[in-house]
Parts: sequence; C-alpha cells; structure tokens
Amino acid sequence: MRVYHDLKTVSERETAVALGCFDGLHIGHQKVIAGVTSERGKGLVPAVFTFDASPLEQLRGRGAPLLATNRRKAELLEELGVECVYMPRFEEVWHMSAREFVEKVLCGVFRARIVSCGFNFRFGEGGRADSAELTRLCAGPGIEVRVAPAVLAGGEPVSSTRIRRLIAEGNAEKAAVLLGRPFGFDFEVAHGRRLGRRLGTPTVNQRLPENFVRPRFGVYASAVTLPGGARRIGVTNVGIRPTVKYDGVLAETMILDWSGDLYGKRVLVDLLRFLRPERKFGGLDEMKAAILRDAETARTAAEPYLQNQDAMI
Repeated sequence: MRVYHDLKTVSERETAVALGCFDGLHIGHQKVIAGVTSERGKGLVPAVFTFDASPLEQLRGRGAPLLATNRRKAELLEELGVECVYMPRFEEVWHMSAREFVEKVLCGVFRARIVSCGFNFRFGEGGRADSAELTRLCAGPGIEVRVAPAVLAGGEPVSSTRIRRLIAEGNAEKAAVLLGRPFGFDFEVAHGRRLGRRLGTPTVNQRLPENFVRPRFGVYASAVTLPGGARRIGVTNVGIRPTVKYDGVLAETMILDWSGDLYGKRVLVDLLRFLRPERKFGGLDEMKAAILRDAETARTAAEPYLQNQDAMI
C-alpha cells in the first residue's frame, strides 16, 4: 500500500476514495471504507483521505487521545483492502472552500470517480459543508457520492468517544465489539530496570505517550503479536507501577511461553480482558506471586481468542 503525507502526488489511476479522520477505525468507519474497497477489481483504486493528526490538534493545540498510531492505522487500512492513503497535515486543506476541496483534492489529486463518507462528515473551511453539499458539488464532475449511515451497537451510534470511555473504564471486551478488533498498541519496546528479569518474570516495556488514550490502570489478559507475526498470550500491567515507581504511564507485558530480545522493536499488544486493578504490594516476593497468578488467569482468558484467530488464518 502507498502512503503519502502531502497532496503533491497525483494518483496515476482513477480512485474510489473514503473521506474521514478515521481516528479509531471502528466498525462505523469500516462501513465508510467498505464503500470504496467494494470497487477493487473494477478499475478504481480503493483510496483513503485522512489526516496525520487530529484537526483539533491543529486548531486548539490538543486533540482527543489517539486510539491508534498512524503506523497502526495504515496497517489496518491495508488489511481492509485500501491500496492508497493520503495522510497530509490538516493545514493543507483547512482554508479550502468546499468547492475548492472537490476541485483540487478529489478531482485534482485523487481523480475520484466514487467518494464515500459518513453521515456526519463535514468539510470545507470551518467545516461548513456536509454530505449533502458534497453530493451537490460532486454532481458536476460526475463523482458518485456514497453516504454511510450511523452504525448502532446496543441502540447507540458507534463513535470514537464512546470507545475511549469504554477503554478508560477497562471494558476491553465491549471496546473490541465497537472497534471490530481488540484495542491495542504497537509502541517500540523500551529498556526498563530489568526487575522482571531478576524476579524470573521478564516483561517487555512500552511507554504510552501523553496523547494516547489511557486504558484503566490494572492488569489485562492480552494477545501479543511478535515481529514476524507469531502470536502469544500475554499478561499486561498498564499504569505507574506503584510498588517500584515509574514516571509516566507504562505497559509491561509478560509474554507466556516465549523468551527473546525485543528491545527497540515494535510489538503489538492487544488488551483482551481486564483482570484486576493495579495495586501496591508489600514487597517484591508478593508482587512476583501475584504476577504468576495473573499469568494463569490470562492464559485461561486469552487461549480461546488466539485459537479462534489461528482458525481464521
């Protein structure tokens, strides 16, 4: 899949393009993207127009916490069947009128024949234009506009805000339903104090950036995807490590039935089920015993998920 971080490259072929921030790539977003990936094999390139950061970050200096890194977002888009992604800075388009966006971006860059967006899509300077205006402006150049309705779950629209709330509550299972996959993160493995190794419970440490969504602090059953694609069961503690102290939010994952060096490598950790809150222990022996108990609980919780995933390959 090709990824462009500006609007300087004109598509070599005509496209079917999905429009949106797609900050969580949840099942509602996937409905929008399905409106263009359905055109694969029909002569149009399935493409996505999104941003490399939240527009609110540009406008207000701080956006909503991220649900996925841009790198992970690109991987997920490729898995959904997208072949081309434009991910510019919001400042490249924020002063364009709705008409200019259609003419310069959709026609000029994407050579779009089909455009897909959500029911609540806004565009043009100040976000003044909606999907009805998009349909009107695209009629002239003969671009078909497909507007995806809201996707409901439990009688409520699926939204990134709702998913962030579930993650903050530790409701990993319900967040996974709305995302269409488990919530996870793919940060680089950092060096720690090697305390886990000394205790006989080595972990991989991943620092969660300040602009990333905060899961409820505590211990989770997790699924770990190693470099190369192998998957293992994990037990992950997210928090501030009250027993040994840590400045910042850290995810520490003990990977069951595996050993090796992952420092400096990207590892995907999916949180499957919240097991217990983070707590302060009376000493390291007590902490080690708790980690081992958590590992067995995590194994029971995660094995059905991994077996199901393996069966789908």
